[in-house]
Amino acid sequence: MSVALAAQLREGTKKAHTMAENTGFVSCFLKGVVDKSSYRKLVADLYFVYEAMEEEIDKLAEHPVVGPVGKKELNRVESLSQDLAYYFGENWKEEIQPSPSAALYVERIHSLAKESPELLVGHHYTRYMGDLSGGQILKNIAQKAMNMDGDDGLRFYIFDDIADEKGFKTMYRSTMDELPIDQAMADRIVEEANNAFHLNMKMFQELEGNLVAAIGKVLFGFLTRRQRTGSTEAATA
Repeated sequence: MSVALAAQLREGTKKAHTMAENTGFVSCFLKGVVDKSSYRKLVADLYFVYEAMEEEIDKLAEHPVVGPVGKKELNRVESLSQDLAYYFGENWKEEIQPSPSAALYVERIHSLAKESPELLVGHHYTRYMGDLSGGQILKNIAQKAMNMDGDDGLRFYIFDDIADEKGFKTMYRSTMDELPIDQAMADRIVEEANNAFHLNMKMFQELEGNLVAAIGKVLFGFLTRRQRTGSTEAATA
């Protein structure tokens, strides 16, 4: 028995989606306030999340529910690896570690793979469809905010193996709707997709502290320079 899972996921996660967009970090990002130090921490966290997701989904390639949605064209680990090499250098693997919230996210993915692999579909939808839908816009925002040229450091947002993003998303939704699940499982997948949003929010909330600290440092430096300039002007008046 098949259910309209794609539509249920879209409608059932609207509130969580809005909440995630309204976190301080994402709100600042969308407004073009992006600190490179905070951004590279986000890239590192995402690497650990996608590494876990792609590792488990690859193991479940023959699973009747998980296998069909595991489209290789969506995989992000290689792109994130390139970005991390850009930000941290060739030895980037020795320079990064997951934040507590990312570690919790990774733990949840591995736990589901063992206990209820079908629920990974909710995580897959939440992350990959969000990346594909808003990737180009976020890439342009980050590129402008951090004064970056070209795609280096922003490969995460580029899907080289997907020529027609709109067509791919239509195909992905059709695949979701054809999964061999009943309504009870669909409800659980939607619930887990909301959990995925909350796990993402926890990562964003951790990054807010880094962003606020970075903005404060810039403002402090600006005020200090103004004070020095004022003192110099007063001394020469």
